[in-house]
Amino acid sequence: MNDLISVVKSTIKEAKLLPFSVYSSIKEQRLLNVPIAKPLFIAVLSGDKKLGKNHEIKCSSGDFIFLSDSPAINMRNIPNNEEYYALLIEFEYQDFLGLQTSLVNKQSYCVGEINFQLARCLQQFVEYSLWASPALWSLRRKEIIHLLCHLGHEEVLSMVANPKVGHKLHDIVSSKLTDEITLDNICQQLGMSESTLRRKLKAEDTSVQEIKDQAKLGQGLHLLQTTHHSIGLIAEKCGYQSQSRFTDRFKGRFGITPSELRKTKA
Repeated sequence: MNDLISVVKSTIKEAKLLPFSVYSSIKEQRLLNVPIAKPLFIAVLSGDKKLGKNHEIKCSSGDFIFLSDSPAINMRNIPNNEEYYALLIEFEYQDFLGLQTSLVNKQSYCVGEINFQLARCLQQFVEYSLWASPALWSLRRKEIIHLLCHLGHEEVLSMVANPKVGHKLHDIVSSKLTDEITLDNICQQLGMSESTLRRKLKAEDTSVQEIKDQAKLGQGLHLLQTTHHSIGLIAEKCGYQSQSRFTDRFKGRFGITPSELRKTKA
């Protein structure tokens, strides 16, 4: 595990586009309603992580959790006498192409131990990202899925389905956070009428505004966790006209202000 942590820390110093993220803190983070846009693998390398409404899901140092997409989940990142340090890998839906996915006994998460095989696979994935073309990253993500299944975690294959309209809308919004995307433009890109879009989103129990908020605030949370950008710059990158507006929406969503979250990392 120490080798994996060392490789991750040296890799992120390269300050380049990477197919993974690292979240860390020296004080406990309590976050409400964290949106999971796509299947997400989290390796807890030090500290503890608790998830769920009553924090019933626990991952200790040396554990992983694989999450299916979710509009909101509560999280606690706990240093526990050591820095909380976690490796996050977001999977694309095409990473599962060719695999026998199944909606039978669909689960929202699975938890397991990071054994030697998985630790080595993750280390190779991190090292590979330094020189491999982004076009090849999907191959190594698919390798992780294959290994998880080999290790007895086939339930990860039940955590992905054909992308919903909401997923496609999320991708559109995420690609242009600083632009005000009109409903007409969204409908044009999705190839459907406004009434059809609203009907399909209602069937998925969501809305255009809800997805916009998830995309903007989710990216804000990500930038606060992974960069040293000022809160004002992050607000701007997420499409907010003012830092105060961003702070109010962030607090309303996650139950903590951006500056309070930053203090857990300093």
